[in-house]
Amino acid sequence: MLLAPLPEVHDLPARERLLYTAHRLFYREGIRATGIDKVIAESGVTKVTFYRHFPSKNDLVCAYLEMRHALWMAWFADALARHGKAGTGLVALAPALGEWFTREDFRGCAFINSVSELGDTVPEVNAIARRHKQDMTDLLAMLLPPSATQAQDAQALALVVEGAIVRAQLGEPVPAVLASVSRLLPALQPRR
Repeated sequence: MLLAPLPEVHDLPARERLLYTAHRLFYREGIRATGIDKVIAESGVTKVTFYRHFPSKNDLVCAYLEMRHALWMAWFADALARHGKAGTGLVALAPALGEWFTREDFRGCAFINSVSELGDTVPEVNAIARRHKQDMTDLLAMLLPPSATQAQDAQALALVVEGAIVRAQLGEPVPAVLASVSRLLPALQPRR
């Protein structure tokens, strides 16, 4: 789960050590600011081992984002379930986001950050980020009761979530961000 501490890498196989080390460094320090030599040194593998698993830094970045996607989506689904009750739908959203935003290591969305850093230079990163955002939107749609506008309402809800992530990352007080999210939720209830 995303919010559980990442495992101690020294006991993992080389590929996993590299991935978890990259995850920690890329998310905390940024992709461009983190060189391959630092990932290699902190994961305790050799350059030969690194290149055996990842032919390039871009391959490592894509693997990191795939891992981040799986971890984050599992956490988000779990957090929504923990904070919601059957039939409450959107009530779980603000507390779930608050759980993430108040973490000491919160640095915003890894996918927004990656696309911002890399732009179109690594098209695979954009594709992974688009898929992540679509999967998140699909999960948000499940919070809404079925309606003719469910897909559009889920898109609007995703924009609210994205805005909240950016505002929290920019340092706006989390209670204010969550209050704004909560104020917008009634407007996103399906129209009948």
